[in-house]
Amino acid sequence: MALKPVHAPGATPLDPDDIAGLIPKIVTTQEELNLFESENILEAEAWLASARRFDVLDESFARALHKRMFGKTWRWAGHYRTTEKNIGMPPERVPVAMRDLMADVRVQIESQAWPVPEIAARFHHRLTRIHAFANGNGRHARMMTDLLMRQCGVPPFTWGRGGLVHAGDERTAYIAALHAADQGDYAGLLAFLVARDRGEPA
Repeated sequence: MALKPVHAPGATPLDPDDIAGLIPKIVTTQEELNLFESENILEAEAWLASARRFDVLDESFARALHKRMFGKTWRWAGHYRTTEKNIGMPPERVPVAMRDLMADVRVQIESQAWPVPEIAARFHHRLTRIHAFANGNGRHARMMTDLLMRQCGVPPFTWGRGGLVHAGDERTAYIAALHAADQGDYAGLLAFLVARDRGEPA
């Protein structure tokens, strides 16, 4: 029986080629997939905790982290997507866009272009807009953003103090803030992240 995924609003649908890359063939439901991916992500967190050094703004690290997060679930984990999706730039532009992003953020931090939380929010938005991988981009972008903030000595966001993977008010507000940032308005995204970080309503 083949996997029949159920996608939350704003998530990237898996096409048949993506689904063919599923490693655990016993997975046939979205709930089972969520469990496998969650266990895989926990292993990635353990890997990060034991890592001596890493540079978040190294494009190869972004790919390595995605593979650690999803490599026991998907064969294509850690590889940039090669097909068009409902969101994200054309796949042939992804590698250069990722390298440009890392270089830009490095300059922003060195020049203190904005406070670190704003740099991190903009970094997160650009990662989600590039949409480098076939799936798992939101979770990967949130973890990358957490790591960037820690690397800068700033506590990470709490991402709404709730789940952003599944449909709900938190995810709806998060997606709306990302859409506003697509138009150059980062106020909503910053308000969402900072307000939730203080435990206040957005």
